[in-house]
Amino acid sequence: MFNKDFNSLLDVIRQFSTEEQCIKHLEELYWQGVPQSPFAESSKVYKCANGKYRCKESKKYFTVKTGTMFDNTKIELPKWFCAVYLVINHKKGISSAQLARDLGNVSQKTAWFMLMRIRKAFEIENYNELGGEGQIVESDESFYGGRNKNRHADKKVKNSQGRSFKDKTAITGIVERGGKLTAIVTLSTGAEVLQPMIKKYVAKGSVLISDDWKGYHGLHTDYHQYMIKDTASGYKHGYDSSIIHTNTIEGSWKIMKNSLRDMYNSVSRKHLQSYVDEFVFRYNTKLIENGERFNYLLTNSAVRTKYKDLMNA
Repeated sequence: MFNKDFNSLLDVIRQFSTEEQCIKHLEELYWQGVPQSPFAESSKVYKCANGKYRCKESKKYFTVKTGTMFDNTKIELPKWFCAVYLVINHKKGISSAQLARDLGNVSQKTAWFMLMRIRKAFEIENYNELGGEGQIVESDESFYGGRNKNRHADKKVKNSQGRSFKDKTAITGIVERGGKLTAIVTLSTGAEVLQPMIKKYVAKGSVLISDDWKGYHGLHTDYHQYMIKDTASGYKHGYDSSIIHTNTIEGSWKIMKNSLRDMYNSVSRKHLQSYVDEFVFRYNTKLIENGERFNYLLTNSAVRTKYKDLMNA
């Protein structure tokens, strides 16, 4: 079994220098050493040559990579393992151009596709059920796309102030204080979007803290609700500010926006959720050791992502 206490990329390279070593590790993670058909879970499996297996029920051949992020890839697994380690351990993420340079003999386009496959697996840490009786949950919305006033005159967008969606994309975040974060790209920040989302992911009876945006009005029937008035001079309310605040969710937005700004030239709306999933994974696993986080992602990497699906998202 893979040593969970490694602390560097060099340790990964030493441990997984060959395709066979990587395959053996994946078989241990996915199957605990006993091959299992992805076509019929209870079917008998026959071992064949060249690392292939055959499902008795479906008569189909498969490998440990079938149905995973590594399915049908032409990139050798040692490079994939290095890519996974690099992505999950860069605090602000890594660009496809940088990943291509780090891996060597990989084009920027191929590195981008690898990154998007890895980001698809990051979904495992998003969409969490949060809160509980007496648990504090903070909610807030953010917008990705930059401020109109900071653009050059020829790139300014008319009537895009405030919560306009003409040039910005909304992201709604909910975080359990001391716990996990859930963040989802939303079509709007109206009550018809925010409230079903909160009711889906936040347990009834939780303490819900937000700003005084009208999209949150009326949630007091399900939650112990506190709404903080946002003014030009800061938040105004008569509560204990050491408890009633949204500093946790606002702090996470700052980290995410810094990451998106510093590492990527631009992110399209159709792929923004993948980048948000990456940030949420990194946020929710920040206390996990490198090796454990690496294995955690590999164990949950049974997500096949096709290039045409990304293009047609």
